[in-house]
Amino acid sequence: MSEIYNYIDESKLSVVLESIEHAHGLPNECYLEGPYNKIERKKIFENNWVVVGAASSIPEPGDTKSFNLLGIPLILVRDNNYKVRVFHNVCSHRGYKLISEDCHLRKVIKCPYHSWSYDFTGKLVATPHIGGVNVHDHKDFKKNESGLKEVRSTIWLDLIIVNISEDAIPFDEYIKPLEKRWSTFIAKEDYDLIYHPKDYGYFNFEAKCNWKFAIENFCESYHLPFVHPNLNKYSKIDDHYHIQGLPNRFAGQGSLVYNPKFNSNKTFPNFPSWPSKKDKQAEYVALFPNVMIGIHKDHYYAFWLEPINHEKTLEHMEIYYVGEEAALSDKYRNIREENFIQWKNIMTEDLDIIEGMQEGRNSPAYNGGNFSPVLDNPTHHFAKWVASSLIN
Repeated sequence: MSEIYNYIDESKLSVVLESIEHAHGLPNECYLEGPYNKIERKKIFENNWVVVGAASSIPEPGDTKSFNLLGIPLILVRDNNYKVRVFHNVCSHRGYKLISEDCHLRKVIKCPYHSWSYDFTGKLVATPHIGGVNVHDHKDFKKNESGLKEVRSTIWLDLIIVNISEDAIPFDEYIKPLEKRWSTFIAKEDYDLIYHPKDYGYFNFEAKCNWKFAIENFCESYHLPFVHPNLNKYSKIDDHYHIQGLPNRFAGQGSLVYNPKFNSNKTFPNFPSWPSKKDKQAEYVALFPNVMIGIHKDHYYAFWLEPINHEKTLEHMEIYYVGEEAALSDKYRNIREENFIQWKNIMTEDLDIIEGMQEGRNSPAYNGGNFSPVLDNPTHHFAKWVASSLIN
């Protein structure tokens, strides 16, 4: 019997797995405070590939960020060979959290407690006074066995992606179905063309809600005319189609007519392999569990989630362009700003919605809700993935 049934009635999860006409959404327990959250952390976040940052945010050796994955403290650092590494953010001596703020380190990661120090590959290089005052080594202590614990990680489209448990399938295998789908838009060699602008390339929100609401909302276009009236003028609800990845690792929506009008007369350069017959097509996919990706002929974005607790999520938006000139030159600055404002406005409109859903889930009268058999398919796809992950 699955551990989750100790906290959530089996019938509340099994109904999620039924056909969309008869299914309910995830029960309230999956969004509120309680023992459920520890199970979710293990089965959803520790056991799967999870986005924890952007490689371009730590461009130089010694650039360091801290990350909180539902209470698990992590360090992101670029080493002296320019490799991005992820470590558990804890000193091997007395368990002190090493890094609390984003910073640039000159040579080592130094613990503030007793000054034990690690190089950027995680190797323990200094243990002051371990053998007594001014004696910095001890014959019975092996430094090479007490380095930082590195987390399994990879980089994909500039995203730093980790697997805490190390039990997930190889990332190349995990991402293969989505890459195969998108190969009709972007050739693999085009991945190397994306650049992150230094201006108008990043924003974030603090969402007072559970992380799952952001994914559920992103997956469907049902809400477009009601929540995004301006977006619906040039990317209408009836121009959208569903995306439900098999095996069940992603879901979302596509638009056949994405054609925004900017005040600037300029246009961005396109991905070289993007077919002209799909010039106005765009796709928006949530790669489970915590990143939402939008691909367009001339830019790509990653909207990734940092879940803090059951009712607080940090949302990070990274926008990328094709080629260094489009991302960094003054020539495209005005249109970068317009595109930035457009996406920030859209995500702000969604913020009010997902926070409202969190408040609504406090009602004992709500049973998880129903789905539109026509327009909610991708959201149901995600709910089934969560329920299946919890049960197995």
